[in-house]
Amino acid sequence: MGSPQNKLEVIFSPDLFKHYENPKANVVIVDILRATSAICTAFENGVEQIIPVPTREEARIYKEEGYMVAAERDGKVLDFADFGNSPYNFTNENIGGKKVAYSTTNGTKAIHQARYNKMVVIGSFLNLSAVADLLAEKQNDVLILCAGWKGKFSLEDTVFSGALTEKLLDTGKFYTICDSATASLDLWNLAKPDIMKYVDKVAQRERLRKLKLDDVLEYCHTADSSGKVPVFRNGVIEEYRKLAGISEK
Repeated sequence: MGSPQNKLEVIFSPDLFKHYENPKANVVIVDILRATSAICTAFENGVEQIIPVPTREEARIYKEEGYMVAAERDGKVLDFADFGNSPYNFTNENIGGKKVAYSTTNGTKAIHQARYNKMVVIGSFLNLSAVADLLAEKQNDVLILCAGWKGKFSLEDTVFSGALTEKLLDTGKFYTICDSATASLDLWNLAKPDIMKYVDKVAQRERLRKLKLDDVLEYCHTADSSGKVPVFRNGVIEEYRKLAGISEK
């Protein structure tokens, strides 16, 4: 087997995305606490479609048009929303077979930022192996985009990026000469012997604790509870297999 041909890079913040311009790359959006974990949960529980909405004003319009809306800012449910950002809200009873408009502090903005790339994949620990398998199948360059916190570095997103970097490098189909990818992998190696102990130090953990929303921590860091891969295309997020009839090449 020859040398790997597909480049892998990690972007620590959406504010840095402009420095990694590569429209032919597949982008993995990462917002572990909690947007991408919630999206993956929604598809595991039968949501038909999620419409990621970057602003609260747009989310309010969707609500006025009769959509179910999940929306939060700084962890707090917006006053017009049906519920907020906890994966535990995305039950089959709540969202099964439905189209849901979704707006969050960081994650949904990051999704839109990558909209012109080849494929935009929603990644979390919940579907870690499924995401890695799809990216290895596609064999394009990969950018892992951490949603972060209001443009700032996020430890939990970076740790996940390291876990995904490890899986992709292990396929033999990817290479990296990216310091961010190397740093992510180093942090993952520090965290993985006891990930919950490691996660206890992250800033978002403290924000959620103050709001009594930290009941999702272990759930959001549990690997491979879902085999579904949500993909953002033409303004909406759908399960990848439902797009099988559409050329992704």
